[in-house]
Amino acid sequence: MDNQNIDKIKFSDVDSNKAFAAAARLVSEVEKVIIGKRREVMLTVTALLAGGHVLIEDVPGVGKTTLAATLARAAGLDFRRAQFTPDVTASDITGFNIYNRRSESFEFTEGLVMTNILLADEINRASPKTQSALLEAMEEGRVTVDGKTIKIPEPFMVIATQNPSGFVGTYPLPEAQLDRFALKLTMGYPALDEEIAIVSSRETKNPIDSIRPVANVQLVRFLSSLAASVRIDETLVRYIVTLVSATRNHRMISLGASPRASLALKRLAQCYAFMHSRDYVVPEDIADLFVPAVSHRLTLRQEAKLGGVDAEAVAREILRSTQAPFKGKGI
Repeated sequence: MDNQNIDKIKFSDVDSNKAFAAAARLVSEVEKVIIGKRREVMLTVTALLAGGHVLIEDVPGVGKTTLAATLARAAGLDFRRAQFTPDVTASDITGFNIYNRRSESFEFTEGLVMTNILLADEINRASPKTQSALLEAMEEGRVTVDGKTIKIPEPFMVIATQNPSGFVGTYPLPEAQLDRFALKLTMGYPALDEEIAIVSSRETKNPIDSIRPVANVQLVRFLSSLAASVRIDETLVRYIVTLVSATRNHRMISLGASPRASLALKRLAQCYAFMHSRDYVVPEDIADLFVPAVSHRLTLRQEAKLGGVDAEAVAREILRSTQAPFKGKGI
């Protein structure tokens, strides 16, 4: 199937059960390495199909980098890793032109964004200027180098990891860049039995080496296009906008979420429904996604910060106080 037809695919054109099974296989393959973190795996694959980017914040050693590498391998996608340190420059990310004396012309050297999945590891250790170099790539799927625009391969996803703010040598991400991430996740420590399974699986070799590709670029694009045709009732669109709008009038929030959050939440809800083998969205999809999709876009008032309140808690309060339009089938 050519690219033009892929972009126009609908459920009536395909065997939806096979499509749902393909998405489920991708999740199952990733879970062979990422043990006991089904929700985080589901959300990351959801973001991939939604064309979104993911920010994973947690302490070192809980599997942030491993999740990104495993997903890329299981999905059969090109993968690059950028270890963000203070000496990484913007041109390392976007690419640069270098003069070739032999041909007497400038030649473009690809930056790290010329891939399908870019792992921006410990992104908050890089300088703000380097962090900002990702903005155009994340939003537009292209970069501009010396006035020339260069398209990034599709699909394109940034999975950025960061240590919690306050760690030595970290820089807070600017608000404009935070808003480009569809989801912000935390991994958390594994349960006792899960950690035993993780340790046992690494006795002889890296478990990522045993992961087999169960998808490829064409299949991921196909599933993404199909997920975009998942039905969402107008009342649920209103529910999304009502939730996001509530962040702009909350007593503890100085800067609420923009319409970009509403657009991202709608797209994520469609893909999340698809990941649960449905061709329609239910309110529970939106409720399950609201906190990870919106909390990182909120700026709290100083008194809220001093009181120990975090953005996730405020988002959960907004979710609890907003009436869902109806109850759907459980997820």
